[in-house]
Amino acid sequence: MKRLLILEDGTVFAGEAFGSNSAIIGEVVFNTGMTGYQEILSDPSYCGQIVTLTYPLVGNYGINRDDFESINPAIAAFVVKEAADFPSNWRSEMSLDEYLKMKNIPGISGIDTRKLTKIIRHYGTLKGAICSAEEKVEEVIEKLRASKLRNDQVKQVSTRRPFPSPGRGSRIVLVDFGMKHGILRELNDRNCDVIVVPYNSTAQEILSLSPDGVMLSNGPGDPKDVPEAIEMIKGILGKVPLFGICLGHQLFALACGADTAKMKFGHRGSNHPVKDLKTGKVALTSQNHGYTVEEDSISGTDLEITHIALNDGTVEGLAHKSAPAFTVQYHPEASPGPEDANGLFEQFLSLVESEKQEGTVYAKA
Repeated sequence: MKRLLILEDGTVFAGEAFGSNSAIIGEVVFNTGMTGYQEILSDPSYCGQIVTLTYPLVGNYGINRDDFESINPAIAAFVVKEAADFPSNWRSEMSLDEYLKMKNIPGISGIDTRKLTKIIRHYGTLKGAICSAEEKVEEVIEKLRASKLRNDQVKQVSTRRPFPSPGRGSRIVLVDFGMKHGILRELNDRNCDVIVVPYNSTAQEILSLSPDGVMLSNGPGDPKDVPEAIEMIKGILGKVPLFGICLGHQLFALACGADTAKMKFGHRGSNHPVKDLKTGKVALTSQNHGYTVEEDSISGTDLEITHIALNDGTVEGLAHKSAPAFTVQYHPEASPGPEDANGLFEQFLSLVESEKQEGTVYAKA
């Protein structure tokens, strides 16, 4: 069955339908990873987005039970050059097409993804619509241009109630802005006693759980659309060690007086080089974000830049000058082959232990 991908600038791509038959509108972005399509599909940070993969063959190792980052994907649609019909891998349990049908996610294949990516790189992210080839293109474009994308993505993907993931080590409260399961896995592997809480939890509610540390998770959308989280961070900063990832990094920056801005087409891929300014070492990182902390806004705050992206010089890490808090823009839990950034979890838990030994955590609370 034929299917169309229509951009708000009037560009039309005709391809083959796979996945569900849903018609959707979303923000069109691209990811440059050569593997990891299952993790991309299930990453809550892609909530409401039409994700294009630049790697030409997708689905060749199928879908397995182990590599999900969430139970219910929030991605709007999937765009690929070629979707493998017959996956071959000992872990495979179903094809990409079967999984997308099961989760009601439409896909389109057989289009020029290189051309689409170049359009996004030139003009920035665009609104797009996936629909049947029988639809009238002019009407779809008109509807697309008149549409407004939702800005409550964090509310859509965050847990609604707190829940525990028990361990016998340090108690970590993990604030879920669209948490990837990989973050929880890394904390569980280190025997942390984790309590996952909703995005709109207050500082008082979090501190009442007697945490040894607080983690701010990744998540979708514009950090300025989550003002309650900014106020919460202000309320816990300096009272308990804090580690933020991706959206958590941006929210931390806003809480400390810095500013954020939308990027032209963002960072989405699995091999972005990031330099640690303290050690001079470079890590290959997994990234998925469309907003960044503005470097000029750091001046006059109590923040210092700890990491930068080598491709474009954007801010990739921050630390507070006096409070036990640091954040990174990339995903240390993702391990897209290399595990260069995985040690950040040890760094956080070392900070937690140090603060516990000094007895400063609850004294400040």
